[in-house]
Amino acid sequence: MRFLHSDGTAVHLAYCTNVHPAQDLPGVLDQLDRFALPVRSVLGWNRLSLGLWLAAPVARALREEPALVDRLRKELAARELEVVTLNGFPYSGFHDASVKHGVYRPDWSEPARLDYTLDLADLLAQLMPQDAARGSVSTLPLGRPEGWAPRARDRALRQLDVLATRLAAVEADSGRVVRLGLEPEPGCVVDNTADLARHLTTLDPNRIGICLDACHLAVSFEGPAAALRRIEQLGLSVVKLQASCAVEAADPAAPAVRDALAAFAEPRFLHQTRELGPDGVVARADDLPFALGPGPGALPAAGPWRVHFHVPLHADPAPPLTATRTVLEDTLLALLGGATARTDHVEVETYTWQVLPEDLRPVDDAALAAGIAAELRWAAARLAALGLTAVDR
Repeated sequence: MRFLHSDGTAVHLAYCTNVHPAQDLPGVLDQLDRFALPVRSVLGWNRLSLGLWLAAPVARALREEPALVDRLRKELAARELEVVTLNGFPYSGFHDASVKHGVYRPDWSEPARLDYTLDLADLLAQLMPQDAARGSVSTLPLGRPEGWAPRARDRALRQLDVLATRLAAVEADSGRVVRLGLEPEPGCVVDNTADLARHLTTLDPNRIGICLDACHLAVSFEGPAAALRRIEQLGLSVVKLQASCAVEAADPAAPAVRDALAAFAEPRFLHQTRELGPDGVVARADDLPFALGPGPGALPAAGPWRVHFHVPLHADPAPPLTATRTVLEDTLLALLGGATARTDHVEVETYTWQVLPEDLRPVDDAALAAGIAAELRWAAARLAALGLTAVDR
Protein backbone atom coordinates (compact mmCIF):
# COMPACT_ATOMS: atom_id res chain seq x y z
CA MET A 1 0.00 0.00 0.00
CA ARG A 2 1.17 3.54 -0.68
CA PHE A 3 0.90 6.65 1.44
CA LEU A 4 1.64 10.24 0.55
CA HIS A 5 3.75 12.31 2.93
CA SER A 6 3.04 16.04 3.16
CA ASP A 7 6.32 16.74 1.31
CA GLY A 8 5.06 14.74 -1.69
CA THR A 9 7.06 11.56 -1.00
CA ALA A 10 5.29 8.29 -1.80
CA VAL A 11 5.84 5.95 1.16
CA HIS A 12 5.42 2.22 0.52
CA LEU A 13 4.14 -0.02 3.33
CA ALA A 14 4.91 -3.72 2.74
CA TYR A 15 5.16 -6.98 4.63
CA CYS A 16 8.26 -9.13 4.34
CA THR A 17 7.80 -12.58 2.83
CA ASN A 18 10.74 -14.10 4.71
CA VAL A 19 8.02 -15.30 7.09
CA HIS A 20 7.25 -17.93 4.42
CA PRO A 21 9.69 -20.69 3.42
CA ALA A 22 10.58 -20.89 -0.28
CA GLN A 23 13.73 -22.19 -1.93
CA ASP A 24 12.50 -22.14 -5.55
CA LEU A 25 10.26 -20.09 -7.83
CA PRO A 26 7.21 -22.38 -7.50
CA GLY A 27 7.44 -21.89 -3.74
CA VAL A 28 7.57 -18.11 -4.16
CA LEU A 29 4.55 -18.16 -6.48
CA ASP A 30 2.66 -20.42 -4.08
CA GLN A 31 3.09 -17.77 -1.36
CA LEU A 32 1.22 -15.24 -3.45
CA ASP A 33 -1.99 -17.26 -3.43
CA ARG A 34 -1.65 -18.86 0.00
CA PHE A 35 -0.80 -15.67 1.87
CA ALA A 36 -0.45 -12.41 -0.05
CA LEU A 37 -3.87 -12.53 -1.70
CA PRO A 38 -5.65 -13.52 1.55
CA VAL A 39 -3.83 -10.69 3.37
CA ARG A 40 -4.98 -8.21 0.74
CA SER A 41 -8.51 -9.63 0.91
CA VAL A 42 -8.69 -9.34 4.70
CA LEU A 43 -7.52 -5.74 4.49
CA GLY A 44 -9.73 -4.86 1.54
CA TRP A 45 -6.85 -2.98 -0.11
CA ASN A 46 -6.65 -2.45 -3.85
CA ARG A 47 -2.90 -3.07 -3.85
CA LEU A 48 -0.53 -4.83 -1.47
CA SER A 49 3.23 -4.26 -1.30
CA LEU A 50 5.56 -7.15 -0.58
CA GLY A 51 9.08 -7.01 0.79
CA LEU A 52 10.04 -10.06 -1.22
CA TRP A 53 12.59 -12.56 0.07
CA LEU A 54 14.23 -14.49 -2.74
CA ALA A 55 16.66 -17.12 -1.47
CA ALA A 56 19.97 -17.23 -3.35
CA PRO A 57 19.02 -20.25 -5.53
CA VAL A 58 15.80 -18.49 -6.61
CA ALA A 59 17.58 -15.22 -7.34
CA ARG A 60 20.21 -16.96 -9.46
CA ALA A 61 17.62 -18.98 -11.39
CA LEU A 62 15.67 -15.80 -12.15
CA ARG A 63 18.80 -13.90 -13.15
CA GLU A 64 19.76 -16.64 -15.61
CA GLU A 65 16.26 -16.98 -17.15
CA PRO A 66 14.70 -13.66 -18.22
CA ALA A 67 11.48 -15.48 -19.05
CA LEU A 68 11.11 -16.45 -15.39
CA VAL A 69 11.49 -12.82 -14.30
CA ASP A 70 8.81 -11.86 -16.79
CA ARG A 71 6.57 -14.58 -15.39
CA LEU A 72 7.09 -13.41 -11.80
CA ARG A 73 6.40 -9.82 -12.79
CA LYS A 74 3.15 -10.83 -14.50
CA GLU A 75 2.06 -13.03 -11.60
CA LEU A 76 2.55 -10.11 -9.20
CA ALA A 77 0.68 -7.67 -11.44
CA ALA A 78 -2.23 -10.07 -11.96
CA ARG A 79 -2.77 -10.15 -8.18
CA GLU A 80 -2.33 -6.38 -7.65
CA LEU A 81 0.89 -7.00 -5.73
CA GLU A 82 3.92 -4.75 -6.03
CA VAL A 83 7.55 -5.04 -5.01
CA VAL A 84 9.83 -2.07 -4.32
CA THR A 85 12.03 -3.71 -1.69
CA LEU A 86 13.81 -7.04 -1.31
CA ASN A 87 15.09 -8.57 1.90
CA GLY A 88 18.59 -9.76 1.08
CA PHE A 89 19.72 -10.55 4.65
CA PRO A 90 19.06 -14.32 4.75
CA TYR A 91 20.99 -16.03 1.96
CA SER A 92 19.17 -19.35 1.98
CA GLY A 93 17.64 -21.96 4.30
CA PHE A 94 15.97 -19.35 6.50
CA HIS A 95 13.39 -21.88 7.68
CA ASP A 96 15.76 -24.73 8.43
CA ALA A 97 15.29 -26.43 11.79
CA SER A 98 18.22 -24.42 13.15
CA VAL A 99 19.37 -21.17 11.54
CA LYS A 100 21.05 -19.31 14.43
CA HIS A 101 24.47 -17.94 13.35
CA GLY A 102 24.09 -19.42 9.87
CA VAL A 103 21.97 -16.43 8.84
CA TYR A 104 25.15 -14.32 8.71
CA ARG A 105 26.89 -16.49 6.10
CA PRO A 106 28.12 -15.75 3.60
CA ASP A 107 29.18 -12.42 5.06
CA TRP A 108 30.31 -9.35 3.14
CA SER A 109 33.93 -10.54 3.00
CA GLU A 110 32.84 -13.51 0.85
CA PRO A 111 32.24 -13.27 -2.92
CA ALA A 112 28.96 -15.20 -2.67
CA ARG A 113 27.38 -12.34 -0.72
CA LEU A 114 28.28 -9.83 -3.43
CA ASP A 115 27.03 -12.15 -6.18
CA TYR A 116 23.71 -12.70 -4.40
CA THR A 117 23.16 -9.00 -3.79
CA LEU A 118 24.00 -8.16 -7.41
CA ASP A 119 21.39 -10.69 -8.50
CA LEU A 120 18.82 -9.06 -6.23
CA ALA A 121 19.59 -5.53 -7.42
CA ASP A 122 19.23 -6.54 -11.05
CA LEU A 123 15.97 -8.39 -10.37
CA LEU A 124 14.46 -5.55 -8.38
CA ALA A 125 15.11 -3.10 -11.20
CA GLN A 126 12.99 -5.40 -13.39
CA LEU A 127 10.23 -6.08 -10.85
CA MET A 128 9.60 -2.54 -9.61
CA PRO A 129 6.48 -0.70 -10.82
CA GLN A 130 7.28 1.94 -13.41
CA ASP A 131 5.98 4.73 -11.18
CA ALA A 132 8.08 3.76 -8.13
CA ALA A 133 10.78 6.32 -7.36
CA ARG A 134 13.38 3.80 -6.22
CA GLY A 135 13.96 0.33 -4.84
CA SER A 136 15.81 -0.99 -1.82
CA VAL A 137 17.64 -4.17 -0.85
CA SER A 138 18.44 -4.80 2.80
CA THR A 139 21.46 -6.82 3.88
CA LEU A 140 23.45 -7.92 6.90
CA PRO A 141 25.75 -5.46 8.73
CA LEU A 142 29.00 -6.84 7.24
CA GLY A 143 29.11 -10.01 9.35
CA ARG A 144 29.80 -11.40 12.79
CA PRO A 145 32.80 -10.16 14.80
CA GLU A 146 34.30 -13.64 15.28
CA GLY A 147 37.33 -13.74 13.03
CA TRP A 148 36.54 -10.31 11.58
CA ALA A 149 40.13 -9.23 11.07
CA PRO A 150 41.09 -6.01 9.23
CA ARG A 151 41.62 -8.11 6.12
CA ALA A 152 37.97 -9.25 6.19
CA ARG A 153 36.84 -5.66 6.67
CA ASP A 154 38.93 -4.51 3.71
CA ARG A 155 37.51 -7.25 1.47
CA ALA A 156 33.97 -6.35 2.55
CA LEU A 157 34.42 -2.65 1.80
CA ARG A 158 35.95 -3.44 -1.60
CA GLN A 159 32.96 -5.61 -2.44
CA LEU A 160 30.56 -2.90 -1.34
CA ASP A 161 32.40 -0.47 -3.61
CA VAL A 162 31.94 -2.93 -6.49
CA LEU A 163 28.26 -3.13 -5.63
CA ALA A 164 27.89 0.66 -5.62
CA THR A 165 29.46 0.82 -9.07
CA ARG A 166 27.08 -1.86 -10.34
CA LEU A 167 24.07 -0.07 -8.82
CA ALA A 168 25.07 3.03 -10.77
CA ALA A 169 25.24 0.87 -13.91
CA VAL A 170 21.79 -0.57 -13.17
CA GLU A 171 20.42 2.97 -13.02
CA ALA A 172 22.18 3.96 -16.25
CA ASP A 173 20.90 0.87 -18.07
CA SER A 174 17.35 0.69 -16.72
CA GLY A 175 16.58 4.14 -15.35
CA ARG A 176 15.74 2.50 -12.02
CA VAL A 177 17.37 3.58 -8.76
CA VAL A 178 18.17 0.69 -6.41
CA ARG A 179 19.87 1.30 -3.08
CA LEU A 180 21.39 -1.06 -0.51
CA GLY A 181 20.59 -0.78 3.20
CA LEU A 182 22.99 -2.32 5.72
CA GLU A 183 21.04 -3.36 8.80
CA PRO A 184 22.75 -2.88 12.20
CA GLU A 185 21.99 -5.84 14.44
CA PRO A 186 23.04 -6.70 18.02
CA GLY A 187 26.01 -9.02 18.08
CA CYS A 188 27.24 -8.15 14.57
CA VAL A 189 30.24 -6.16 13.34
CA VAL A 190 27.91 -3.18 13.05
CA ASP A 191 26.05 -3.81 16.29
CA ASN A 192 24.23 -0.48 16.45
CA THR A 193 24.31 2.98 14.89
CA ALA A 194 27.24 4.01 17.10
CA ASP A 195 29.35 1.52 15.09
CA LEU A 196 28.60 3.15 11.74
CA ALA A 197 31.41 5.70 11.98
CA ARG A 198 33.99 2.93 12.46
CA HIS A 199 32.97 0.89 9.45
CA LEU A 200 30.84 2.57 6.79
CA THR A 201 31.98 6.15 6.26
CA THR A 202 33.88 5.39 3.02
CA LEU A 203 30.86 4.00 1.16
CA ASP A 204 28.96 5.79 -1.60
CA PRO A 205 26.05 7.41 0.27
CA ASN A 206 24.03 7.75 -2.94
CA ARG A 207 23.93 3.98 -3.36
CA ILE A 208 24.41 2.55 0.12
CA GLY A 209 22.61 3.56 3.29
CA ILE A 210 21.00 2.02 6.35
CA CYS A 211 18.14 -0.37 6.89
CA LEU A 212 16.87 0.65 10.33
CA ASP A 213 15.20 -2.17 12.25
CA ALA A 214 13.10 -0.91 15.18
CA CYS A 215 13.44 -4.20 17.05
CA HIS A 216 17.23 -3.98 16.85
CA LEU A 217 17.15 -0.37 18.06
CA ALA A 218 15.07 -1.42 21.03
CA VAL A 219 17.26 -4.39 21.94
CA SER A 220 20.33 -2.13 21.89
CA PHE A 221 18.50 0.42 24.06
CA GLU A 222 19.07 3.04 21.36
CA GLY A 223 16.80 6.05 21.18
CA PRO A 224 15.38 6.39 17.63
CA ALA A 225 15.90 10.17 17.40
CA ALA A 226 19.54 9.89 18.52
CA ALA A 227 20.13 6.97 16.15
CA LEU A 228 18.74 8.94 13.24
CA ARG A 229 20.98 11.90 14.10
CA ARG A 230 24.05 9.63 14.02
CA ILE A 231 23.05 8.23 10.64
CA GLU A 232 22.46 11.62 9.07
CA GLN A 233 25.56 13.21 10.59
CA LEU A 234 27.56 10.63 8.65
CA GLY A 235 25.82 11.66 5.45
CA LEU A 236 23.90 8.36 5.26
CA SER A 237 20.20 7.87 4.70
CA VAL A 238 17.61 5.39 5.93
CA VAL A 239 16.95 3.30 2.84
CA LYS A 240 14.30 1.24 4.60
CA LEU A 241 12.61 0.95 7.99
CA GLN A 242 11.81 -2.52 9.22
CA ALA A 243 8.78 -2.12 11.44
CA SER A 244 9.30 -4.63 14.22
CA CYS A 245 8.96 -5.07 17.99
CA ALA A 246 11.14 -6.90 20.50
CA VAL A 247 10.16 -8.77 23.67
CA GLU A 248 10.67 -6.77 26.85
CA ALA A 249 10.87 -7.99 30.44
CA ALA A 250 10.80 -5.31 33.12
CA ASP A 251 11.81 -7.64 35.97
CA PRO A 252 13.77 -10.60 34.58
CA ALA A 253 14.67 -11.78 38.09
CA ALA A 254 11.05 -12.68 38.89
CA PRO A 255 10.33 -16.41 38.52
CA ALA A 256 7.13 -15.83 36.54
CA VAL A 257 8.99 -13.56 34.12
CA ARG A 258 11.76 -16.10 33.62
CA ASP A 259 9.20 -18.82 32.92
CA ALA A 260 7.52 -16.58 30.35
CA LEU A 261 10.87 -15.77 28.72
CA ALA A 262 11.80 -19.46 28.56
CA ALA A 263 8.83 -20.03 26.23
CA PHE A 264 10.56 -17.76 23.68
CA ALA A 265 13.87 -19.69 23.84
CA GLU A 266 13.33 -21.68 20.64
CA PRO A 267 15.92 -23.51 18.51
CA ARG A 268 15.60 -21.95 15.04
CA PHE A 269 16.62 -18.31 15.31
CA LEU A 270 19.18 -16.39 17.33
CA HIS A 271 17.59 -14.22 20.04
CA GLN A 272 20.24 -11.81 21.28
CA THR A 273 19.37 -10.45 24.72
CA ARG A 274 20.43 -7.19 26.33
CA GLU A 275 20.08 -5.91 29.89
CA LEU A 276 20.11 -2.24 30.88
CA GLY A 277 21.95 -2.09 34.18
CA PRO A 278 21.30 0.42 36.96
CA ASP A 279 24.48 2.24 35.90
CA GLY A 280 23.26 2.58 32.30
CA VAL A 281 25.69 -0.06 30.99
CA VAL A 282 24.16 -2.60 28.61
CA ALA A 283 25.09 -6.23 29.36
CA ARG A 284 24.96 -8.73 26.49
CA ALA A 285 24.09 -12.35 25.87
CA ASP A 286 24.30 -13.85 22.39
CA ASP A 287 21.09 -15.87 22.75
CA LEU A 288 18.16 -16.00 25.14
CA PRO A 289 19.03 -19.45 26.59
CA PHE A 290 22.48 -18.10 27.51
CA ALA A 291 20.92 -15.04 29.14
CA LEU A 292 18.63 -17.20 31.27
CA GLY A 293 21.52 -19.44 32.31
CA PRO A 294 22.76 -21.23 34.23
CA GLY A 295 26.32 -20.63 33.20
CA PRO A 296 28.97 -17.93 32.98
CA GLY A 297 27.10 -16.14 30.15
CA ALA A 298 23.92 -15.62 32.17
CA LEU A 299 22.80 -12.01 32.60
CA PRO A 300 22.56 -10.66 36.16
CA ALA A 301 18.86 -9.70 35.88
CA ALA A 302 19.45 -6.45 37.74
CA GLY A 303 17.66 -4.36 35.10
CA PRO A 304 15.16 -4.74 32.25
CA TRP A 305 15.81 -7.13 29.38
CA ARG A 306 15.03 -6.77 25.70
CA VAL A 307 15.13 -9.82 23.46
CA HIS A 308 15.67 -9.97 19.70
CA PHE A 309 12.48 -11.90 19.05
CA HIS A 310 10.20 -10.17 16.53
CA VAL A 311 6.68 -10.23 17.96
CA PRO A 312 3.49 -9.06 16.19
CA LEU A 313 3.21 -5.29 16.00
CA HIS A 314 -0.40 -5.10 17.10
CA ALA A 315 -0.43 -7.36 20.16
CA ASP A 316 1.72 -7.68 23.28
CA PRO A 317 2.86 -11.09 24.45
CA ALA A 318 0.99 -12.28 27.51
CA PRO A 319 1.87 -10.60 30.84
CA PRO A 320 4.29 -10.30 32.52
CA LEU A 321 6.11 -9.66 29.21
CA THR A 322 5.52 -6.69 26.91
CA ALA A 323 6.63 -5.56 23.45
CA THR A 324 8.76 -2.53 22.55
CA ARG A 325 5.94 -0.91 20.59
CA THR A 326 6.74 2.57 21.90
CA VAL A 327 10.21 2.31 20.34
CA LEU A 328 8.62 1.50 16.99
CA GLU A 329 6.18 4.39 17.37
CA ASP A 330 9.05 6.74 18.20
CA THR A 331 10.97 5.47 15.17
CA LEU A 332 8.03 6.12 12.86
CA LEU A 333 7.67 9.57 14.38
CA ALA A 334 11.36 10.39 13.86
CA LEU A 335 11.34 9.19 10.25
CA LEU A 336 7.94 10.30 9.02
CA GLY A 337 6.44 12.68 11.56
CA GLY A 338 8.27 15.81 10.45
CA ALA A 339 8.07 18.15 7.50
CA THR A 340 10.31 15.85 5.45
CA ALA A 341 10.04 12.09 4.93
CA ARG A 342 13.35 10.54 5.96
CA THR A 343 12.56 7.17 4.41
CA ASP A 344 10.06 5.94 1.86
CA HIS A 345 10.05 2.17 2.48
CA VAL A 346 8.42 0.65 5.58
CA GLU A 347 8.53 -3.13 5.81
CA VAL A 348 6.69 -5.10 8.49
CA GLU A 349 9.14 -7.90 9.29
CA THR A 350 7.74 -10.40 11.76
CA TYR A 351 9.41 -13.54 10.45
CA THR A 352 8.91 -15.44 13.72
CA TRP A 353 5.17 -16.23 13.58
CA GLN A 354 5.78 -19.98 13.32
CA VAL A 355 8.20 -20.11 16.28
CA LEU A 356 6.14 -18.04 18.72
CA PRO A 357 5.12 -19.83 21.92
CA GLU A 358 2.50 -22.38 20.94
CA ASP A 359 -0.47 -20.47 22.38
CA LEU A 360 0.44 -17.43 20.20
CA ARG A 361 1.29 -19.34 17.02
CA PRO A 362 -1.15 -19.26 14.06
CA VAL A 363 -2.90 -22.59 13.66
CA ASP A 364 -3.19 -22.50 9.86
CA ASP A 365 -2.58 -20.40 6.75
CA ALA A 366 -5.73 -18.33 7.27
CA ALA A 367 -4.70 -17.44 10.82
CA LEU A 368 -1.25 -16.40 9.63
CA ALA A 369 -2.73 -14.23 6.89
CA ALA A 370 -5.09 -12.65 9.41
CA GLY A 371 -2.19 -11.92 11.77
CA ILE A 372 -0.09 -10.31 9.02
CA ALA A 373 -3.11 -8.25 7.97
CA ALA A 374 -3.58 -7.07 11.56
CA GLU A 375 0.04 -5.92 11.66
CA LEU A 376 -0.33 -4.00 8.40
CA ARG A 377 -3.57 -2.45 9.62
CA TRP A 378 -1.79 -1.30 12.79
CA ALA A 379 1.12 0.16 10.79
CA ALA A 380 -1.24 1.90 8.34
CA ALA A 381 -3.11 3.49 11.25
CA ARG A 382 0.16 4.79 12.72
CA LEU A 383 1.16 6.32 9.37
CA ALA A 384 -2.24 7.96 9.07
CA ALA A 385 -1.91 9.34 12.59
CA LEU A 386 1.36 10.97 11.51
CA GLY A 387 -0.49 12.80 8.75
CA LEU A 388 0.29 10.52 5.80
CA THR A 389 -2.54 9.91 3.35
CA ALA A 390 -3.38 6.51 1.90
CA VAL A 391 -3.45 6.88 -1.86
CA ASP A 392 -4.44 3.43 -3.16
CA ARG A 393 -6.70 1.93 -0.56
